[in-house]
Formats: sequence, structure tokens, C-alpha cells
Amino acid sequence: MRNRHTAFFNRKSYIIAAFIMVVAAFGMTGLYYTQQEKKQEEELAKEQEKLIQQAKAEDAARERAREAAEEEAKKKAAAKEQEKRQKEKEKQKEQETEAVSGIIAPENDNFMDEPEVVAQTQAPAEPELHFDAAADLSWPLQGNVVLNYSMDQTVYFATLDQYKYNPAVIIQAEVNTPVKAVAAGKVTSVETSAETGTTLTVDMGDGYSAIYGQLKETPKSQGDYIESGETLGYVSEPTKYYSVEGANLYFELQKDGAPVNPMEYLQ
Repeated sequence: MRNRHTAFFNRKSYIIAAFIMVVAAFGMTGLYYTQQEKKQEEELAKEQEKLIQQAKAEDAARERAREAAEEEAKKKAAAKEQEKRQKEKEKQKEQETEAVSGIIAPENDNFMDEPEVVAQTQAPAEPELHFDAAADLSWPLQGNVVLNYSMDQTVYFATLDQYKYNPAVIIQAEVNTPVKAVAAGKVTSVETSAETGTTLTVDMGDGYSAIYGQLKETPKSQGDYIESGETLGYVSEPTKYYSVEGANLYFELQKDGAPVNPMEYLQ
């Protein structure tokens, strides 16, 4: 009888031990697959991060290429405008010379007996533009500079969520704020840009130009002459390129078609 009980308990112990081993085996198998899944997830996350970094690098390269193309286009446009102004000056000089030397031919044979009448017509002379780089410029409006000029290193544009070069100063202002001319000059273009909205360019002489962007209701047209402090327009709603920065004036200063730091000239 005792041997029978002993055998029974031995078989029970074996069964329990076998059960525990089976449970342990299942547990270890589950742990193994969990670790494998975790490892696969980590590898997938690393691969996604690598793709994201690659996409950002490609976007940055495209942006640099676009900016280089825009800079080259600006230089070509400035050179073309300079050539156009030179041709206009030469043409005007020729017209003035012809007007001064023009003499009306006599109408009858006895012109020797009468005083000769000479009619001279001369086109009104255009004001001579001269920019004094040593004198401080007046500010186009009063406001905080939210983005400084920076062509030696990139700055962060919140709306675009990217770093890029900035050839101008971005001056914060309320919508409808009047924008004044920083110096006298001649309007060379009034254009509409997706980035800076209605944009007015003024030739101030001696190779200097001022560019005013984010305008509306500008009363000036190409060819108009303006005086220092004259109203050029009003601040408009910001374009989609500056929605985070808010309403502002885009003000760029150029010398021979290349941007220079306006802060070195503004008083």
C-alpha cells in the first residue's frame, strides 16, 4: 500500500514538473518573439529617421540651388536695368544735342533781309540722382526688426520652418501702416511677388537701389520720381511666406545689384 502511494506521488511530481517545463518553454518562446519584434521596430525607426534626414538634406540642397538661381537672376536683371538706364541717358543726350543745334529753314527768298528765327525745343531734364552713402537713411517705418539681414550665414524662418539666407530686414508693422521712402529716387519697377507681395524698387543713384515689399495701395508707377519721406504705400496682409512672422515690411538695400546690410545705413 505504501509503495502504491509513493508511486502515485512520484507520477504526480513528474506531471507537475513537465507542466512547469511546458509553461516555461512557452514563456521563453514568447519572450524571444517579443525581443525580435522590438528589434525589428528599432531597425524600422532607424530606417525612417534615415529617410527623413535624407529628405531634409535634399530639400536643403534644392533650396540652396533655388536661392543661387534667384541671386543670379537678380544680378542679371540689375545689369540689364543699368544698361537700359545708360542707353536712355545716351538717347536723351542725343535729343538734347539735336534740339540745341536745330534751326528752322527760311520760308522765302528774302530771308537775308529779316532776322532769323530759331525755334528750339528741349525735353525737360531729369533730376540727377545721387546717393550719399555716408549719410544715414531715414527708416521706412517704425517697428521691430523680426528678421535681420544675413548673407554670411542662414537664419531661421518660422513660417517656412527652415534656415535660409536673408538679403533684407523684415520690420514688423501693423496693416495699413504708411511706408516712407528712405531717400529720393526714381521708381524702376512695381511688381507682384508670391514671397513679398506688391514690391516697389527705387533707383537712388550711384548704383544704390531700395526694394520695398509687402505693400498695398501704392500710388507710384514705374518712372515716377519720389522725394525722401514720401509715402510709397501701406503695409498689407503678410504673404504665405510670412504668416507666422505677421504683417511686416520687406526692406532690401542693394549696391550694383547685390544686397548690402541696410542696418549699416539706417539711422
